[in-house]
Amino acid sequence: MNEIELWSELTCPECGFSEKMEMPTDACMWFHECKQCKTLLKPKPGDCCVFCSYGSVPCPPIQANPRADCCG
Repeated sequence: MNEIELWSELTCPECGFSEKMEMPTDACMWFHECKQCKTLLKPKPGDCCVFCSYGSVPCPPIQANPRADCCG
């Protein structure tokens, strides 16, 4: 099994601003406000969190089991 990556770079789809963030391992992050343009990021349909939608690395539960519904 591969090691779980805990850091992901979130990129705002509106302005392109990127921010490296540590992902929680015990909860999903459903919302994040872009520090540059203040857009409220929400998961795309079918994704469990903002990291899975806009991050360079998916959230830890999805990394561990890509077929899981980590928030379900």
